Amino acid sequence: QVQLVESGGGLVQTGGSLRLSCAASGRTFSMYVMAWFRQAPGKEREYVAAINWTSGRTYYADSVKGRFTISRDNAENTVYLQMNSLKPEDTAVYYCAAVWSIGVPRYSHQYDYWGQGTQVTVSS
Repeated sequence: QVQLVESGGGLVQTGGSLRLSCAASGRTFSMYVMAWFRQAPGKEREYVAAINWTSGRTYYADSVKGRFTISRDNAENTVYLQMNSLKPEDTAVYYCAAVWSIGVPRYSHQYDYWGQGTQVTVSS
C-alpha cells in the first residue's frame, strides 16, 4: 500500500506562488509515476503534471507549462509542485496520485493511490 499526504495549499493573489508537497510512504517508489491532478467545482479532475520517480523525467499539461514545476526528493519520499504566476483559473483542489507504471498516465482512472487533496485559491 501507498499513503500520500498533501500540504501547502492556501489563498494567494493573481501572479503569486505556492509550493505543494506530497509525502509518500508505504512502499519503494522505483518504477512509480507520481502526479498532480486538480479539480475545480463542477469540473472533472484534470491532469497537471507528472514525474517518473526513477528517472526524474517530468511532464506537464499545456495549461501549466512554463509556470509549474514538479520535482521529487528521493531521500524524503516527497514530491513537490512549485506553482508560479498563478491565475484565478488555477483555483481547485489539488491531489497527489501514484501508480506503478512504465509509461506516464494522464487520466485519473489510471492511478491507484490518491491523497486527500489540498485547496488552492487564487484571487483576482
